[in-house]
Amino acid sequence: MAERLLALLMVFAPLSLVSLGGGPSIFAEMQRQAVDVHGWMSAGQFTDLFAISRAAPGPGSLICVLVGWQAAGFLGALAGALGLYVPSSCLLLAIGHWWRRRGDSPVRRVIERGLAPVAVGLIFAGVYALLRADGAGWMEITTLALCTIALLRGASPYAVMAVVALLYAGLQQAGAIGR
Repeated sequence: MAERLLALLMVFAPLSLVSLGGGPSIFAEMQRQAVDVHGWMSAGQFTDLFAISRAAPGPGSLICVLVGWQAAGFLGALAGALGLYVPSSCLLLAIGHWWRRRGDSPVRRVIERGLAPVAVGLIFAGVYALLRADGAGWMEITTLALCTIALLRGASPYAVMAVVALLYAGLQQAGAIGR
């Protein structure tokens, strides 16, 4: 049990330090570690935990608690949470002090410009890993692309979700997709 708790800390602590853009930026590596490297769960189970973490109130990065729970029960959940939140919080405190003193310096602007595309790339990698783990086909990928385009053009997220839900419900009723 101690080895598994240490493994959870060793997975989540480094992820904590590279979670640029929040939880979604580390989902791809979290999924790889939990499923492929350590075998704590199947890809489908990870996708289910992701869905639960997104439906629950609070940050989406709470998936670390669910992964920890799946791997080692209550102590695993605690190790996952501590591993993901403590290192980045300490780093943020240290960097925040430096950042505030720098104001509008050229170094600060360069860092911001450089980290923005990295954060977006990490988020896209997380989306891809989740789609792959869920066995997404052409219909799901097309839906993702069309939703992204609609949202980038200013569509309401609620309207997009409603249209997709109605479309998929209609396709299911017609027997075009499985239940």
